[in-house]
Amino acid sequence: MHQPEALQRIIDVYFREPSRTEAVKASTQVLTQGGFNDRLYWVKKGELSGYLTNETSGMTAKVFHVQQGMFFGVNSFFSKTLMSSTTVIAEKDSEIAWIDMSTSAVDTEQYGSLTEQFMPVMVYELAQRQMLTGLQAIEKEKALQKLYAAEQMTTLGQLAAGIAHELNNAVGVLSSKTEGIQNGICHFLEENKPEVSPFLDLGICEGQSSTSAEVRKRAKALQEAHGLSRDQAKQLARALPKGEVPEYWLDNLDEALRYWDIGRDLHDMRLASKHAASIVRSVKQLGGTDNARQPDVDVNDTIHKSLSLLQSNLRRVNVVLRPAVLPTITASTTELVQVWVNIIKNACDAMEQTDEPQIEIITRHSKNRLLITISNNGPMIDEATRRKVFQPNFTTKKGGLSFGLGLGLSIVQRIVHSYGGTIALKSDPERTKFRIKLPIA
Repeated sequence: MHQPEALQRIIDVYFREPSRTEAVKASTQVLTQGGFNDRLYWVKKGELSGYLTNETSGMTAKVFHVQQGMFFGVNSFFSKTLMSSTTVIAEKDSEIAWIDMSTSAVDTEQYGSLTEQFMPVMVYELAQRQMLTGLQAIEKEKALQKLYAAEQMTTLGQLAAGIAHELNNAVGVLSSKTEGIQNGICHFLEENKPEVSPFLDLGICEGQSSTSAEVRKRAKALQEAHGLSRDQAKQLARALPKGEVPEYWLDNLDEALRYWDIGRDLHDMRLASKHAASIVRSVKQLGGTDNARQPDVDVNDTIHKSLSLLQSNLRRVNVVLRPAVLPTITASTTELVQVWVNIIKNACDAMEQTDEPQIEIITRHSKNRLLITISNNGPMIDEATRRKVFQPNFTTKKGGLSFGLGLGLSIVQRIVHSYGGTIALKSDPERTKFRIKLPIA
């Protein structure tokens, strides 16, 4: 008998009894980790998730997700431990059916004992869990790579922004001073030597557009036509790349070329300052990752991803997660993960000397907004520091500016504000709390 047929028979025979069917509302806790369970559940409709809490660290992570047609409670039922290995919570309004230890096997002569009949269920669930574990490992690796790339780019962007700020000041001085010098020279010549103004003006307006090859070719022709020296011919070819040479140029060629050369230099200086300004603008944008925002993003899922990425940092930290059922939003998962990772990582660093470090994460939905609160029991942040923590390049770490997450809170604030949200920090001797509000629409 093929496995799908065996599974279908099991469902039809054992999971259609109305008295063993139950409707559960979203957020209902069906099983408790370590609690009694003598049932095998089948999801008739809806979605549920299993959460595992590490007894040593207190960290909680989502370990499986089941939906219509899938089973849970497999381990405690078939191993007969009668103890749930995970906490199972309904993500949506769901309907579940079950059998328990008192359920009698049907058609034992043809299909064998209950355990033998349910062998396809055990094999199927094992295969499903193994496949999902592999997929989750792949997704985690992808998320890590994206997060590290985003951190590197945002850090580089912050460093580049600081450099760009200094360059912008220098470029601004160069541009304004060049224009001032140009105006001063033009004004002086108009009053004292007006006959050379046309040469200066041509250099300022046109600059030099000819290539070296074009200059050599025209210089040769000018040298032969006007009996000029090699240097005069080359400079005149730069100033007048085509056409006839007006007589007033030849009346005092050296002086004409000298003032044209001054005008060309002023032209090049202005051009260079504009080019430098455009480079500075580009540098300021460096680190702006292209994080496309997608619909139906679950903020709770992004928090779970953040906790998974920070497992090594959270080994000694008790993480208390109190998620509510939240509506999805349009967002970039990478950006949201970056927000939570930065805040949680900073909390871990702050609690290095705390005896029993704890991080509490609470999510809520209120008045068309998502409310996310991340608090820790580390040392209080004084008022002066609280006013500066969101400033770029500000750090309290002894090593000074640190790479990666060292610029975290300025990045966090930028991302939150880009969603039209807000972030606030409160700190007292007992708790330090970040409160983020994100609009749903």
